[in-house]
Amino acid sequence: MSETLFIDIIERRIPADIVYETETVLGFRDINPQAPHHVLFIPKQKIRTINDVTADNAATVGELFIAAASYAKGIGVADDGYRVVMNCNEAAGQTVFHIHLHFLAGRNLSWPPG
Repeated sequence: MSETLFIDIIERRIPADIVYETETVLGFRDINPQAPHHVLFIPKQKIRTINDVTADNAATVGELFIAAASYAKGIGVADDGYRVVMNCNEAAGQTVFHIHLHFLAGRNLSWPPG
């Protein structure tokens, strides 16, 4: 196994329900969905936390948001609305230390999230 579960998914050593892929980004359904559409968008480049984002990989992080918007349009929820969330470190709920953008849609989402 690799350093993180997400590296194993990227390298196809473990299965995932992949719904989006480009040269730099992979999107797959969360195994513990919190909404009818709950997808994780991850960079194929390993970046441990938001604190580790630099000017050198800022474009890669931006591509996560482009992927989420493209996916939302593709499944028909862009106009209704969706939420994207990225957690940083354990106190914020990050459990896999490879940045990932949670995409949630398909139900009304309340605020604050909790």
